[in-house]
Amino acid sequence: MWYAYRYRAYPDWTGVTAEAERHIGIHRQLYNHVKWDYENSPEDDKPSEYTQNNKLPEWKQRWPVFAELHSKAAQETVARFHDNLSSLKGKKENGNKVGRLKRQGPSEFRSVTYNQSGFDLDNKRGRNRYAYVRFSKIGWIPIRYHRDLPDDATIKEVTLKQERSGAWYVTFGIEVEDEELPEKPALDELDASNSVGIDLGILNYIHTSDGLTVDTLDLEDEYERLRKAQRTLSRRERGSNNWEKQRKRVAKLKRRIRRKVLDFQHKLTTWLVREYDAVFVEDLDVQEMMQSKGNAKNKQDAAWRQFIQLLEYKADLYGCHVVQVEAAGTTKECAACGVAVEKELWVREHSCPSCGFKADRDANAALNVLQRGFSELGLGWPEDTPVETATATDTTQFESVSASRVVEAGSLGA
Repeated sequence: MWYAYRYRAYPDWTGVTAEAERHIGIHRQLYNHVKWDYENSPEDDKPSEYTQNNKLPEWKQRWPVFAELHSKAAQETVARFHDNLSSLKGKKENGNKVGRLKRQGPSEFRSVTYNQSGFDLDNKRGRNRYAYVRFSKIGWIPIRYHRDLPDDATIKEVTLKQERSGAWYVTFGIEVEDEELPEKPALDELDASNSVGIDLGILNYIHTSDGLTVDTLDLEDEYERLRKAQRTLSRRERGSNNWEKQRKRVAKLKRRIRRKVLDFQHKLTTWLVREYDAVFVEDLDVQEMMQSKGNAKNKQDAAWRQFIQLLEYKADLYGCHVVQVEAAGTTKECAACGVAVEKELWVREHSCPSCGFKADRDANAALNVLQRGFSELGLGWPEDTPVETATATDTTQFESVSASRVVEAGSLGA
């Protein structure tokens, strides 16, 4: 299996920061030259990645600055352009409106990758959980070695990156022998007692079909600090030393928010895949939702697509089924009889005029997700599982869990 191990790096300690920045700048120039060479080739004879790799020796002779780069790192820069090109073509084939790849500026191109060779790891040289990584043509860089790489790991590539905040990181791409992952439960063993449907929302981050709600992470204090820092940045003269210092402060605040959201999602998804044999979640078109009117910022902060990706990734690690189901109509349809009941966003209860079933709006949606999940797996909805397990709107049986409890305790069960 492939894993990525990320460590904080300190090139200042060995005095190679300027050299690292210079090499990243040269790689940026190479990337832009690869783009220029591709775009100025005939439409019926666009160069492949292999062809442009073969052009590298010629380019190094013509522009000696490219000869300063390690050969494998230069090839990875060529590969980066073609990977971006493939992603762009894939989005276009899926019907998305896309433009073309842009020329990379210093603020966009901030990393370099060494593949297979050109680097060394010395985890014996440092003290107090520090190790050293050597990048060819750059030098030795200390890293905070807070966790050891697996003994049977093979390091395939190493990436050196400087974030917008100014902090440096080293990421190891490693490959380990396939572990014996836990076997997922047989489909015929699944029932409503060991499965859960999840409705993703804004007022509550998740609402489960068995009556559990988890609040959205409260980041108002962090956003207030960010707004103040951004106002201060707007008053600085762009490009000045004070502007650059304030820009880094803004970047650090944004990084703090991203980390809090990711930490919250990691702990919540880990609890879900460990608690249940099957987790069913809506297949949300997040991009389209972001373009719709209202709540765009809240939808972005929720990072639903990232949450779903974490669920799917951890499903294999913990032996859990994670299935995405059609999201359209989960809120409108009655979980008891299937009749569509129109309701505005501010209406927080579901009251079916056909069968009389009443439940919280999100509880009804979570039950629909659960039922659709069973259908997606080709299983019938258990006859002995009444939808009345959903809590009615006029009761207080829902167990509400604050986001801070998830973050601090690391699980809902703590």
